[in-house]
Amino acid sequence: MNRPGVPILAVLALVACDQAPKEQASPKGSPISAQAPVPPPGTGPDARTPFGPTKRAIDPKSSDAAERVLEHFGALIEQGRWSEAESLWSNVRAAAQFRLDLKDNTETHLRIERPSESEGAAGSIYLTVPASFYGKRKNGEQFASPALVTLRRVNDVPGSTEAQRRWHIERIEWQLR
Repeated sequence: MNRPGVPILAVLALVACDQAPKEQASPKGSPISAQAPVPPPGTGPDARTPFGPTKRAIDPKSSDAAERVLEHFGALIEQGRWSEAESLWSNVRAAAQFRLDLKDNTETHLRIERPSESEGAAGSIYLTVPASFYGKRKNGEQFASPALVTLRRVNDVPGSTEAQRRWHIERIEWQLR
């Protein structure tokens, strides 16, 4: 037996499947989709960036920037990159003497404590950071020496250079033990 209405119903069913969701009016009159849009992958409320947390920018004039200079100095001396470490000093002679004081070590490390409040004087800003240098001498003996590291930067005054306006090590006060 042949049913003439079956092909028509099949065509209507296929056409109905291809239609967009029906819209209904919101109370304010704008259409609302019957189905909520799906956000793109990785953008939902639980999404995480693949690059880790974003780091906040550090103001180059801040005490945080001064601490970063000191951290960099510590990393350089741990790696034995003394020439680069010396470039972070304002006084080349003092930097060379510091290097000589530590030349008999097979390991040198720097532990940084909480800095004091920065102080201003004569167009410059100073920050004093308690620290300690520790490590091992060539003879195998351990050493540890507390220190006060003073960092300085020139304020943004007319005639100051960009290099002067960056934080640098002004001096390190310590007793080699």
